[in-house]
Amino acid sequence: METCLDVPEGFERHDRKSPLTAPWEPIWRRFSGDTVVLAIRAAEAHCNGRGFVHGGLISALSDNAMGLSCARKMGDLASLVTVNLAVDFLSSANIGQWLEFDTAFIRPGGTLSFAQAFVTADGQPCARANAVFRVVRKAAA
Repeated sequence: METCLDVPEGFERHDRKSPLTAPWEPIWRRFSGDTVVLAIRAAEAHCNGRGFVHGGLISALSDNAMGLSCARKMGDLASLVTVNLAVDFLSSANIGQWLEFDTAFIRPGGTLSFAQAFVTADGQPCARANAVFRVVRKAAA
């Protein structure tokens, strides 16, 4: 595991990269049973003009955490495409806070998967997201 100041025990660098999330690096992950918990240490690059963590970042990382978790729950036999995403912003997150994006399964698998993400800033709730994903089965090798 890579060591970094102020990264809680059990987290490692997230290895799945995308052009959208590249400017937000480093992104951290921790496996917790069937879920993939994503996390960041909030910095200026994560913020809007008012100095709070941007809602778009919270939405995107919630979506990622839920999709990765649903795929893990299904044994990585499928990929998922977001059909619907709704986010409730409960409070602001600020520079320096540790943000975690954790998933609760509502109904994984089948044709559609339903999940919920809980976002905390230093352990305090700051957002809740709900998503529906279309399950796209991977072709047999």
